[in-house]
Amino acid sequence: MNTEAHYAKLTQVFHDVFDDETIVVHPKLTADDVDEWDSLTHIRLVMAVEKAFALKFSAAEVEQLRNVGDLVTLIDAKTAS
Repeated sequence: MNTEAHYAKLTQVFHDVFDDETIVVHPKLTADDVDEWDSLTHIRLVMAVEKAFALKFSAAEVEQLRNVGDLVTLIDAKTAS
């Protein structure tokens, strides 16, 4: 799966978690850009991403994420191995 496919899959995850089909997932997207994105939803989002991509993230990895671009970079790295 390539980066473009990861964004497509993430878009579906975001739409499902936030129950909002209008969210446009892009590299600079952050929690500040999505009204419903609070700490609880963040945990739900991370769990949904892990399930969708069949991955596990460490707490340190999640803590270092600053935007969706960072998340895609992490997914790319974990799926490449």
